[in-house]
Amino acid sequence: MVETLLRAISKMISTVGSHLADKLGWKFYDGDDYHPEENRKKMEKGIPLNDQDRIPWLCHLHDILMREHASGQNTILACSALKKRYRCILENGEAGTNCQNSSGREEPASQKILFIHLDGPMELIAHRLEKRRGHFMPPELLKSQFDALEAPSAPENFITVSLEKPVSEIVSIIEEYVRNRYG
Repeated sequence: MVETLLRAISKMISTVGSHLADKLGWKFYDGDDYHPEENRKKMEKGIPLNDQDRIPWLCHLHDILMREHASGQNTILACSALKKRYRCILENGEAGTNCQNSSGREEPASQKILFIHLDGPMELIAHRLEKRRGHFMPPELLKSQFDALEAPSAPENFITVSLEKPVSEIVSIIEEYVRNRYG
């Protein structure tokens, strides 16, 4: 079993995630759907979330991944996972809240998570955010997300794919990688 976590600063992760899940026949979750109402209201007001806002949300997403893993279901989760600490929480749950550096950590025996970093310039992502409607996070929060971003690095299990490609190409690149690596 492998859980694939799409992470980026962009609503594009939901589009890529749902298309990828359809192609692979996996279950798809959009992390934004699980933000508590307080987080949504804060973002609607243009106030960036802090760690205290995000940690319970990330722990809940971890629980979803663990539940699906226990049932034998491969899963794709679209989630910003901006910081290394956040990715550690997604892997380890509440135990990951004290994770300062994952380099000394072994892969959790119960789960394999592949982080897919969808990378793109702020201008491209800002343009896409301006086009979307009905989402609680306003485009004005984009800079705060870039400021908080800690791109994945070794030894994290990740690949980086450019958002400057068409969605179909992004999905194909990830699908090929997942099929070649995990079968």
